Amino acid sequence: MEISLLPGSSFAAGFDAPLDMLSACHGRIEKQCSTLRRLPAHLAEHGADVDARQAAANVMRYFDTAGRDHHADEERDLFPALLESMAGSDPVCLRDITVALTHDHRELDAVWQVLRPQLESVTRGDASALDAVAVDEFIVRHTRHIAREENELLPMAKRLLSEEQLQGIGKAMRARRGA
Repeated sequence: MEISLLPGSSFAAGFDAPLDMLSACHGRIEKQCSTLRRLPAHLAEHGADVDARQAAANVMRYFDTAGRDHHADEERDLFPALLESMAGSDPVCLRDITVALTHDHRELDAVWQVLRPQLESVTRGDASALDAVAVDEFIVRHTRHIAREENELLPMAKRLLSEEQLQGIGKAMRARRGA
C-alpha cells in the first residue's frame, strides 16, 4: 500500500516542518518494510549473501534509531501538543486516537523485539533465521499504524497546532537526534 505524504511533504522534510518530517518518516518506514518483505525470498534463493546481510543490517539500524525516535517524537511532543491544543473543548476523540497510537507503538516494539534477533542472525550469515510470519506481522502492523497516522492524526495536527507549537515540536525532534 502506497502512503500518500501530506501535501507539501517529502522525504527531505526538516525540523522546521515537523509534521511533514513525521510523514516523510512514514515513507522511509515503508521503504524498510519493502526491503524486509523481499528478504525471506532472497534468503531462500541466495542464502545469507552479502546483499541479505547488508539489508538486514540496514533494517536493524533504521528501526533501532530513526524508528525509535519517530515514536518518541509523537509520544513526547506531538501527542501532548495536540491534547493541549484541545484544552477547554472535548478532546475525547483526540485522546482516544493518541492512546490507541501509543498502544500501537508498544505492540510494534514487541514485534520488533522478536524480529530484530532474527535479522541479527542473518547479518551473521544464518539464512534460516528469518521467520516470514514475523516479517509479515511487522509489516502489516506498520502499514495499519501509518495509515491511521496519515489519514487521521497528521491532518488533525495540521489543523489544530499553532506555528509556535510546531516550532517547539521541531526543536524537540532536532534535540532528540543531536542535530
